[in-house]
Amino acid sequence: MAEHTEEDSGVKSESLMEKITEKLHGHDSSSSSDSDNEKPSSPSAVKSAIYRMFGREKPVHKVFGGGKPADVLLWRNKKISGGVLGGATAIWVLFELLEYHFLTLICHCLILSLAILFLWANATTFINKSPPHIPNVHLPEQQVHQIAEALRIEINRALSVLRDIASGRDLKKFLAVIAGLWVLSIVGSWCNFLTLFYIAFVLLHTVPVLYEKYEDQVDSFAEKAMREIKKQYVVFDAKVLSRIPRGPLKDKKKA
Repeated sequence: MAEHTEEDSGVKSESLMEKITEKLHGHDSSSSSDSDNEKPSSPSAVKSAIYRMFGREKPVHKVFGGGKPADVLLWRNKKISGGVLGGATAIWVLFELLEYHFLTLICHCLILSLAILFLWANATTFINKSPPHIPNVHLPEQQVHQIAEALRIEINRALSVLRDIASGRDLKKFLAVIAGLWVLSIVGSWCNFLTLFYIAFVLLHTVPVLYEKYEDQVDSFAEKAMREIKKQYVVFDAKVLSRIPRGPLKDKKKA
């Protein structure tokens, strides 16, 4: 009898210890689940709260299309990007510093190419080799039509934007475009079109990659700058723009 009572007490103590451990484990799991619920659901929710320039939500690589042009602009392949920038620099030096003319360059390149092919074709008779095969180069009709169609769409879109700006419906956009054209005209008076195009090309190959590298710092500074600009614009709107008579906001309906 004494042995049975000892066994029963041992079983009861073991079951009591198991219940206590189950309760402790359940409390730990519930507390851990509560702490997990307090954490943000995903890192994208945190990233969405960060200010990005121009309301950007996609990465810089996706903004530029995400293809080979984006790889070149963001220096994913340093050899190709360096070659493109070096070629543009060589063209600018050739036409701007050395004052070489485009038509002269085309003629000289054609003269050199034709002379090399002519001499090669006639030299094969002396060395008993077949003459070089000159490929038949032609422009594909479908690709030319696609380029022309894309160009037509972009021109029509630009004309539509200019029409909306000139209609007087958005004074803020009108003043921004006028200021941008005025600055561009001043820059254009300093240099010719080729130099201006080269400067834009260099900026396009340097600014995006630097922005991608220091993205957080630039966005933080841009957020502060935009707040200050909005404050100054509110003051300018209250003192100047609100006193300017505006055109009709909506077109009159035709009867």
